[in-house]
Amino acid sequence: MGATGQRRLSSLPAAAAAPLLLLLVVSSWSQAAAAAPVWTTALEKHVAFFDTDNDGIVSFSETEQGLRAIGLGAIEAAASTTLINGAIGPKTRPENATTSRFDIYIANIHKGIHGSDSGSYDAQGRFVPAKFNDIFAKYAKVKPNALNEDELGEMRTANRKEGDFKGCNSAGGCRAASKAEWGMLYSLAKDKDGFLQKDTARSVYDGSLFAKLAKKAASSGN
Repeated sequence: MGATGQRRLSSLPAAAAAPLLLLLVVSSWSQAAAAAPVWTTALEKHVAFFDTDNDGIVSFSETEQGLRAIGLGAIEAAASTTLINGAIGPKTRPENATTSRFDIYIANIHKGIHGSDSGSYDAQGRFVPAKFNDIFAKYAKVKPNALNEDELGEMRTANRKEGDFKGCNSAGGCRAASKAEWGMLYSLAKDKDGFLQKDTARSVYDGSLFAKLAKKAASSGN
């Protein structure tokens, strides 16, 4: 943010400055998207929302800021960032890297697919429609094409793979990452009746949901 923007914010009451700050954050995300590298897989696109400086690396602070922008509170964003970057960063880090172990390298994000994942990404990070459709075919029992909180929990439990450390430092890390990801999605994107709609869940896989959530958070002043 430039000096002019800082002066404008400082002259505003706190209640008015907060929504404006969120709008500026969303604007920076839109500008970043326009200049972003071209990522090809759904998983790369999913992660690229958080790469605000377009260097191909998502730092701890970028993840935390991105989670705040889409509507998480400060404590939840910090905790989720610790889980996400802590579990995935080391798996995507090149051997010769000198940056933080919490940094996520987008080009290697497929290496961070964890064992408790739903299978909706393949080994290269491409979206697998059949696996995604299976989630709702198996667990959407109350409403077709939508999951409530209990059904989401049932799905996570079924995907839990004891002893499968792929993409995590431990099985517990896999479970924690899965719970954080799906719990966050449900909290931010459920409808007024408490259901996560299939189309909404689909849009998180390529990251397109994040920009919508950021705009919603900015407009509501959260």
